[in-house]
Amino acid sequence: MNLALAAAGTSVRAAAAFSPRWGAAVAMPLFGHVAKPRPVHADDEATLLRARPSAVRIAGIDRRGVDVDTFAWGDGPRTVVLSHGWNGRASQFSVLVRDLVAEGYRVLSFDAPAHGGSGGRRTYLVDWLDVFAALQERHGGFDAMVGHSFGGLATLVGVAGGIDAARVVTIAAPADADLLLSQFQGMLGYSDAVAASMRERFATRYFPGEPDPLAWLSGVRRPLPGGVPLLVVHDHGDRIVPFAEAGRVVAANPGAQLLATKGLGHNRILTEDAVLDAVLDHVRTPLVDVERVEAERVEVAELGAVAA
Repeated sequence: MNLALAAAGTSVRAAAAFSPRWGAAVAMPLFGHVAKPRPVHADDEATLLRARPSAVRIAGIDRRGVDVDTFAWGDGPRTVVLSHGWNGRASQFSVLVRDLVAEGYRVLSFDAPAHGGSGGRRTYLVDWLDVFAALQERHGGFDAMVGHSFGGLATLVGVAGGIDAARVVTIAAPADADLLLSQFQGMLGYSDAVAASMRERFATRYFPGEPDPLAWLSGVRRPLPGGVPLLVVHDHGDRIVPFAEAGRVVAANPGAQLLATKGLGHNRILTEDAVLDAVLDHVRTPLVDVERVEAERVEVAELGAVAA
């Protein structure tokens, strides 16, 4: 544990000694805080420099407005959106960007608030959703969305909530926001009483009037709309997001495919050839007309009943 995290945990626990609500009040601002942005890796610089940069303005977690850096590559008629995770940035997708552009796709990505070159110091999942909506307003429906880690959860929540995406891929993604709150509790070492107060404060602060925001921020309790093909990629040895999260997402989304890897961890999985090939195959796969298939199934059943 680093010194800053240890000090934060000490502060929360000291406040909690007087009241769980006090402890939650100290912990809450820390929950959305993002560490200093990671630099662009040398292997990713050339791809990032070839992007067409732009920006969108969203409300931000504090609803005061924040500018978000966006990037576009290629000019194909089909659009794929790539969504990075917590403490990540768009440049992490450089290998996948090159592969998708070579396949004729237009690729969009972004640095979420407090990440990469974007403004702000705090953020949460609602910001990802606002960026998705802004990109959709500008570019229309998405042929596919690919999300890594926290960005994978945001993608599941976004599409379940109405973002128009024909296909979805999650890579090393948690199944719901409750896991993140539990991990935060583990890092700072505060009590279950403080955790309960944190959940209450979180709901009141960011989702006023929403009876159960953690149900809303879940890829399990709010699965994707029927007919949206889903590929779930996860490594058995992921130390950031447990592999069991993949099983939860797959179980909640009938027909989802699972690609389980070994030895790639949480981040290296983004550049593995087998993973890239699977993502490309999933994005290229023709969509099934679910309504037509269901209508044909009913028609066959009715004919069988008449014949009987």
